[in-house]
Amino acid sequence: MVTTDGTASMTLRKAGAVFFTQRSPQLIVAVFVAVAAARVAVGDWSWWDLLAPGIVIAVQPFTEWLIHVHLLHLRPIQRGRRTIDPLVSRKHRAHHLDPKDLGLVFIPLPALLPLIGGLAVAFLPTLGWARGLSALVGAYAMLFTYEWTHYLIHSTYRPRHRLYRYVWRAHRNHHFRNEHYWFGVTMHLADHVLGTFPEKTAVEVSPTARTLGIDTAA
Repeated sequence: MVTTDGTASMTLRKAGAVFFTQRSPQLIVAVFVAVAAARVAVGDWSWWDLLAPGIVIAVQPFTEWLIHVHLLHLRPIQRGRRTIDPLVSRKHRAHHLDPKDLGLVFIPLPALLPLIGGLAVAFLPTLGWARGLSALVGAYAMLFTYEWTHYLIHSTYRPRHRLYRYVWRAHRNHHFRNEHYWFGVTMHLADHVLGTFPEKTAVEVSPTARTLGIDTAA
């Protein structure tokens, strides 16, 4: 099968084989397995073990939206001689410039490691070992889902099911139509609630969709 731009499309199996050669998915899977094993070892099961990860999954659309809008699309901030320009913001601008670059699709390891650790620090002291580990299982599962979905959208694999076509088209609209809309990746509830999921033809093609309005040569 050949895509509209003339490149051969990728099978899901091939996409998965490439995906698991990347450090970010490998790390997330390793951490997820370790946390899941720890949760089983701790025991002390209750209905909270469904509620905790359920809450994590429920807020995921809004987490993605907030991070995408306020961190990934953050413009460099000048404070005297100092420029505040986080690594993930710089990498995301590079990702918009070249959406096909596989190395720019995944969360950078210098950002991923603090994220994984930060989630543990946030959940375990406040929820305790049993419930905290359950919440972490849900959080790391969603982190894996984010990486897989984002990677798959930017691969040459083409949608075969309605749900995936929905997220695939929306994310491509964000990259190639207008960067001010369609901020979700795994799901678009927040986009619908917050008014950033218009009809494709209702917004103009943005001249800054690739650059995010930042002159990288400056």
